[in-house]
Amino acid sequence: MKIDQNAEDNLHDRLAPYWAISLLILIAIGIATVWVDYGAMWRGYVLDIVGPAWTYILFRGLFTYKFNNRWTRFFTPLKTFLILLSACYGIEVAQFLRLYEATFDPWDFLAYVVLLGPMFLIDLLLNTKE
Repeated sequence: MKIDQNAEDNLHDRLAPYWAISLLILIAIGIATVWVDYGAMWRGYVLDIVGPAWTYILFRGLFTYKFNNRWTRFFTPLKTFLILLSACYGIEVAQFLRLYEATFDPWDFLAYVVLLGPMFLIDLLLNTKE
């Protein structure tokens, strides 16, 4: 259910197209890591950088009009950031413990927050203005 438009919602709604463009760019970059080979950094870390960031935009609903429902009330900026970071770090720990066939790389811990961290801070800052 869409809530009434007011000054608080207008900021979210005005910025939604920019978040949507960012989402599309991040997804395109992530897909490009499979199609194009730009070396080890590209293959090893770019998806770890852009994946959590585009997931943050999706979970927070930043790419669309502001809605007030159970989903948007649950996924606050901090909660979304912590859930995504926990999931990413959990996957990396599972790799370290060899719970499934994958390559553990401690640099992945940094890669996860390279873009997710700034997105969270921008969203948090914009939310305090609402």
